[in-house]
Amino acid sequence: MKNTDVVKLSDEKLADALANSRAELFNLRFRLATGQLDDPSKIGAVKKDIARIQTETRARELAAVREAEAAAAVGK
Repeated sequence: MKNTDVVKLSDEKLADALANSRAELFNLRFRLATGQLDDPSKIGAVKKDIARIQTETRARELAAVREAEAAAAVGK
């Protein structure tokens, strides 16, 4: 998943994508431990996807806080 794809997702879709990516990472780690994983580089790719999703989620949280502070400053 590219960063441009992550930015376009809604908050609900981001939460779903994060849950799916974490489940996929768990499955990949399990397959690695049992020797069934063909391409171990998939683990790194999924970790990067999780990081992208978490970064976008945090950026949205910070933007919401900034907007609330700006609205409170205007209201004074």
